[in-house]
Amino acid sequence: MLLLQERKLIVEYGKKLITSGLTTGTGGNISIYNREEDLILITPSGLNYFETTIEDVIIVDLEGNIVEKKANLKPSSELAMHLIFYKNREDANAIVHTHSKFATAIACLGWNLEPVHYLIGLAGYDVKCAKYATYGSSELAENALEAIGDRNAVLLANHGLIALGTDIDRVFSTAEYLEFVSEIYYLTKTLGEPKILSKSQMDVKLFKSIYYP
Repeated sequence: MLLLQERKLIVEYGKKLITSGLTTGTGGNISIYNREEDLILITPSGLNYFETTIEDVIIVDLEGNIVEKKANLKPSSELAMHLIFYKNREDANAIVHTHSKFATAIACLGWNLEPVHYLIGLAGYDVKCAKYATYGSSELAENALEAIGDRNAVLLANHGLIALGTDIDRVFSTAEYLEFVSEIYYLTKTLGEPKILSKSQMDVKLFKSIYYP
């Protein structure tokens, strides 16, 4: 079977999206880019994560052309957003898109996620919020790419969060940590005005080297 190990990871982390509370139902999506084969594996659209099998995982090329899929399935509606990151970010080999509660709340306010806690350093100094566009659209993909810059995550206005990085385990961890930071930011904003860490207090390069050596 083509790219068996990556298929297994897509299925495994799809279930973790639900069990970790990073999405509900069939929301969100996951992809892995095998750069040696120049092929992308992505979750199918509208399929329950706990019913998804390795045979259900869809494989496309960098232009979005179908390489392998079941006849009754189609790729995630956010395929365009995954493709635009893989084309423009050489450090991206995996992407996790979540609809987690607090990150989505911040995105629905149109706020950037500020460095209220050092764990945001896994993504960068802060996490910008991309302008709103309809889900699955090329406009949303372009907005997300523009907003992310050199960071490893971006909020999508009135939608959710995208995290990317070198491998699926690190990317998933980043999404989990950013949900924690989003909750802290939300709570501090309700209680008063959070104390934001300065760039001198946030050595992002050093932080990433410690957490992801």
